[in-house]
Amino acid sequence: MPKLRERFQPDLIVVNGENSAGGLGITEKTAKDIFEAGADVITLGNHSYRQRESWEYLDRAERVIRPANYRRANPGRGHCVVEVDPADGSGRRRVAVINLIGKVGLDAARSPFDEADLLLAELDKNGGADTVIVDFHAEVTSEKVAMGWFLDGRVAAVLGTHTHVPTADGRVLPRGTAFISDVGMTGARDSVLGVKKEQAIEKMRTDMPVRFETATDDVWVMGAAITIDERGLATSFTQVLEPAP
Repeated sequence: MPKLRERFQPDLIVVNGENSAGGLGITEKTAKDIFEAGADVITLGNHSYRQRESWEYLDRAERVIRPANYRRANPGRGHCVVEVDPADGSGRRRVAVINLIGKVGLDAARSPFDEADLLLAELDKNGGADTVIVDFHAEVTSEKVAMGWFLDGRVAAVLGTHTHVPTADGRVLPRGTAFISDVGMTGARDSVLGVKKEQAIEKMRTDMPVRFETATDDVWVMGAAITIDERGLATSFTQVLEPAP
């Protein structure tokens, strides 16, 4: 994080932390570790509730968000608004971060498209935000690409997560929304999506139960750096693919 901070000088850092607790979910401790590394907001995904002891924490944590289109009665919240003071002196801004989950191959209570419309309307009604960033945690690229076009010009960024492999379609869409189907993962490339490769291969080859362990070799940090202008829309997209020290 210090190296990336020096290079990009970010005003806000959003981290998806849904695999931080040994690959499944998040805990208060792993969230604290991520915040201490420099994150401002943590998003989640389909493993949001895998660690039962974290449910109460999700209700307390204002900057840890789970998919907004889960049941509203579920622990946690689906978006947050944070105040950011840009280093360029352009003035304090309110940045909304929204977490959505796809419906293709994953469980969701409501359409992510309808939920995005609803949340943007609620933000406008309640004082608004100067810019909006969306983490769209989805299984298939088609649903992610559709969400990018659906929100183009309405949010600063739609960043896909969940499939762990960085895609090559990162760009700024015509109306000013930065988009990528998947930002990738922070973890071992010498693995199968973060799992020790021998174990994943054994599971796929034999269809027998195998205990998965987190791989630790050839760790990379993956993500994206986005520049947002005074309109609250994106002007540049840079993919981040960095080997860890």
